[in-house]
Amino acid sequence: MTIARKQQIHVDDTPYYHCISRCVRRAFLCGEDKLTGNNYDHRKQWIVDKIKELSGIFNIDVCAYAIMSNHYHVVLHIDAQQAEKLTAKAVMERWCTLFKGNLLVNRYRKGEQLTPAELNVIDDIVSEWRKRLMDISWFMRCLNEAIARESNKEDNCKGRFWEGRFKSQALLDETALLTCMMYVDLNPIRAGVSDSLENSEFTSIQERIKLYEKKIKPKNQKKKSKDDESKHILPFIGDISMKKDKEKGIHFSLTDYFELTEWTGRAIRSDKKAYIPPHIKPILQKLGVQEGNWVRDVQNFGRRFGRIVGPVELLNNMSNKLGLWWIRGTSNCRCLYAVLPE
Repeated sequence: MTIARKQQIHVDDTPYYHCISRCVRRAFLCGEDKLTGNNYDHRKQWIVDKIKELSGIFNIDVCAYAIMSNHYHVVLHIDAQQAEKLTAKAVMERWCTLFKGNLLVNRYRKGEQLTPAELNVIDDIVSEWRKRLMDISWFMRCLNEAIARESNKEDNCKGRFWEGRFKSQALLDETALLTCMMYVDLNPIRAGVSDSLENSEFTSIQERIKLYEKKIKPKNQKKKSKDDESKHILPFIGDISMKKDKEKGIHFSLTDYFELTEWTGRAIRSDKKAYIPPHIKPILQKLGVQEGNWVRDVQNFGRRFGRIVGPVELLNNMSNKLGLWWIRGTSNCRCLYAVLPE
């Protein structure tokens, strides 16, 4: 049964969501069209640029992304606290960078005198726009519409560019988040279009690696520039055990994430999934996952898990709110969380 997208997003349960959009008929509209020989790889950069632009407007952070030939993945974080802190003027400024607004809002922004009744209307408008600025459906709508219009303009045609609605998965805790992020970052390796993380074009893992390499360079070798840090990707801020509520970011070690992602990618390529090196076992233990199922869960994340991923108790709580008596992937979630975090 199809469920309205707004009913699948529950910020109180989790701010993390994995979204996927696919081109119509799964054609290679963002890669190389084997039928005509035309290459559309440049559109991948359009998508990356638009994701970052919208992240700076919406109160939504990007945890991971991967742009493939006929689809893209993006893992998003809804920052409800930041949205509530925005002033009415800031909300208007952000929203009006995307849309024209309306006559009453334009009068308010110009500093014109408004009646009490008109100010009440302004409050209602700002309240609605504030909600939209932390709404994943609006984020994805602005992203997909912009890419579709630009692509259709380039192709001199009309019609659908994306295959229906985007798909989404709720990620109920940081173990589910990191598992999903790794699945997204390893997409080019799983598809056989890349042989390493460093060469995985149009992915967040490649961007994180480049930023990390710049950061660890000796200070006398190169001065730090504004490009050394990204404001559009949610940073790693330390181990789960060192979690601080006031600090915004992913509570895991960046170097551990690199090591685990690299080893998982090699295991997927070589199909040697049984042996886990000693230096990888402590990282998996920090995540609290079943070691024997790890590579399989990451490699087949999209098929093994449904619209909600996380500990079974949290999954059942959210499914009850959605009015669902069954969620696909429940048994796989139970296997993933067989080992509890210390």
